[in-house]
Formats: sequence, C-alpha cells, structure tokens
Amino acid sequence: TRVRVRAAMEERDQKTLKKGIAKFYDESSTLWEQIWGEHMHHGYYESTAKVIKGGHAAARASHRVIQRSHLLLPSLFVLQLSIEEHREAQVLMIDKVLEWAGAGLGKEGKVLDVGCGVGGSTRHIVAKYGCGYGCGITLSPYQAKRAGKITAECDDLPEDSVVEFKVEDALNQPFEDESFDLVWSMESGEHMPDKEKFVNELYRVLKPGGRVIVVTWCHRVLGQEEQSLSAYERLLLALINRAYFLPAWVSIAEYDDLATQAGFEGIKIDDWSPKVAPFWTAVLKTALTLNGLRGLLKAGPKTMRGAAVMPLMRLGFASGTIKFNLMTAVKPLK
Repeated sequence: TRVRVRAAMEERDQKTLKKGIAKFYDESSTLWEQIWGEHMHHGYYESTAKVIKGGHAAARASHRVIQRSHLLLPSLFVLQLSIEEHREAQVLMIDKVLEWAGAGLGKEGKVLDVGCGVGGSTRHIVAKYGCGYGCGITLSPYQAKRAGKITAECDDLPEDSVVEFKVEDALNQPFEDESFDLVWSMESGEHMPDKEKFVNELYRVLKPGGRVIVVTWCHRVLGQEEQSLSAYERLLLALINRAYFLPAWVSIAEYDDLATQAGFEGIKIDDWSPKVAPFWTAVLKTALTLNGLRGLLKAGPKTMRGAAVMPLMRLGFASGTIKFNLMTAVKPLK
C-alpha cells in the first residue's frame, strides 16, 4: 500500500511539474524571443575571444574571433558584446556542440529536438546538414505553435525537408522505436523529473548507429568523501527550482551511468561551464533595461519570478555548484 501511495504521489507531482513547465514557457517565450531571438539557450563564449558580428549567414558558417586579454572577467567581457553578438554566440553553441560530438547527417537523416523551444536548434540542424526531416517536441503549446509559424516563414531550410513541432512529453514520446538518426536535447534535461526514463526514451527512439547529444544543467560531481551537496548549495538549487520548475538536480556522472545502463556506447562527457560564463550576466543586464522591465511586467508572475533568480544562476556557476555539461553517445548497431 505504501508503495502504491508513493507512486501515486510521484505521478501527481510529475503532472504538476509538467503543467508548471508548460505555463512558464507559454508565458515567458514571447519576451525571450523579442530580446534574444529564436534560440532559448546559452551562448558559446571563449574567455580569450569575442565573437564578431557577421550576420546570420556568417553565424551559420564560421566565426571570426578577436583575441582578448586572458585577465578579462566575464562581467567586463559581456558589457562589450551587443545583443546581436550574443545571438551569434547562441548559434555558435549549436555548431560547437555538434563539432564536439562528431555529429553528421545526410539528406535522408532524421533529427529529433527534445525540448525544442521555438525551434531554433531544429531548423539550424536541418539547414546545416540538409536533413529530410526534423521534429521538435515541447510541453508548451505556445512554443510549438510559434515554432511552426517561424518555420513556415524560414527560407534557409531545404525545399524538400519536412520540419514540424508537437506538444509531447519527453518521458512518453509518441514515436516508434528506432525512428531518428540524431536525438538532440539542448538544456531540457534539467526539467526531467525521471532522468532514467528520459535517457531510456532517448535510446528507444534512436536508430542503431544513431547519436544522442544532451546539453544540460547539472550540479557539480561530488567528491569521494561527500555524500551530498552542502546545505548552502542545496538551498541555492531549491530556490532556483521553484522559479524554473525544476526537479532534483543530478551530476553529469549520473547521466554517464544512466547512459551506460541504457546500452549506449562511446559515451563522452564534458564541462563547458567556463565557455558560458558571460551568459547570465548578459541576461540579467537585458532584464534590467526599460524594455526588459516592461516585458517582465507584461509577461506575468512566473516570468518575473524566473527573472528574480537570475543572480542565483550566476552565483551557482561562479561558485562551481552549477555546471554546464555535455554528453554524447551512440546506440550500438545490431
């Protein structure tokens, strides 16, 4: 009986969490897009380099850099970047992750974007590789509808490609087994209340020989003598969780273990926290502008609460509690 009660409570909690996530992104996505554009994730920055504005075409191809002082702090560095340069850094993040993972797709390739936002990554990957099919899933009806509208107006996609977006649960995906050549998850894993089921679903829908790429927020890997994060760190993450509708955090080591248990091979993990260091300072800066404050008031209480904890995200990264982690792996051939 206790087991059934616990299972029922967990199911109820997950439903509440999913509703909160959907409403949060329904409410906040318009403001984010107005300021930051179609990509709802961190930008890629190098501590000694500055992305040079070169237009959308240049962002899709290669990026020139200017070498800067090794002593330049992220907070000072970010003040010298325009919003267009930050947007280019977000596109660069996609390309750098794909390069790091060794990803590659042909014209017949099928890509799934799990937690697609308004479809920025989906469109970019389909355009980059000339894929025949791309699908993005999100819990947010607004995001799915908006992603479809942007895609219908996009001129960068191959003429014969099909790109669509659906309101679906990443933990209970509607796709047949072995449907996709690339499964991409950019900053959505942190929302998943059941990380094991999440990784298993990614494995299930991936074709043999296909690649998964997960980019996600994690807490730091615990030391050998540690049983848990410190009380201060747990409080910090709890406050962030309430604002961003996040369940319990895990470390990238736990993702590594889950991927191994699921059957993945060639697992590779990394920590890119230094490469995203300027991001939250930039987000906070835009939120405090007149347009940003007006947008927050118009967006509603959930978005305002999310903005209020931005300094905590910055603090979490600066203290090393929060990590920006990557994982890629391949589903073995039969």
